[in-house]
Amino acid sequence: MSQSLDRALVILRELGEGPRTLDDLAAKLDVHKSTVLRLLRTLEKHRFVQREGARHHRLGTALFDLSFRALEERDVRRAVEPHLRELNARTGHTVHLASYEAGEVIYIDKYDSRHQVRMYSRIGKQAALHCTAVGKILVGALPEPERRAIARSIPYPKLTVNTITDADAYLAELEQVRQCGYAVDRREHEDFIHCIGAPVRGPRGEVLAAMSLSVPEMLLDFEGLLGLLPELLGAARAASADCGWRPDAQGNT
Repeated sequence: MSQSLDRALVILRELGEGPRTLDDLAAKLDVHKSTVLRLLRTLEKHRFVQREGARHHRLGTALFDLSFRALEERDVRRAVEPHLRELNARTGHTVHLASYEAGEVIYIDKYDSRHQVRMYSRIGKQAALHCTAVGKILVGALPEPERRAIARSIPYPKLTVNTITDADAYLAELEQVRQCGYAVDRREHEDFIHCIGAPVRGPRGEVLAAMSLSVPEMLLDFEGLLGLLPELLGAARAASADCGWRPDAQGNT
């Protein structure tokens, strides 16, 4: 490692403990202040360091941006998988993980029910935006203009008697999801299956994916499924924590 790079990394680590003066950093590196000043100017140029008052320096915004990016780019599926598997083991029912990609909701992981009745969903398959719990979670998390644009563009195929079939009803449903923090599919996508979904969040509280629990009505009625909502929400919160979410930080909820 080059000497300059090594010294710059020492400076960043030192500033990670709090603001420091030029004298503090020169003493830490055991070099002349002019050497530290040259390094600080380069780090400031790239926003890794910023001045605080007349004499002190602190970590800059570029480092925070990089740290968030590092957390966001972790493999969400890998981080959530243990929680998905545990939820499946505890309830015995089908669990899904889905993400929003280029205007589509895609299943990226699934654990099947221990019961003989199976769902048609599979990893890599597209989920309907308007009548699945995961679709409602992921579209509901988008900025309002994007939500409205999507709502106006959906053809709303009627898959069951309970399927939402117009944009106004869909937007009202999305607002309910945003307020409640979870979504339901009450036999809207498949006539004999109902489902509940919850968001998996990232460092800034953004929704990275949606986790769901699906049960055939012959095994558990809708009220019984809602009784499992605390299990789902707990699993989603634990998964979110592993993805960098901190509910007490930066106003995240």
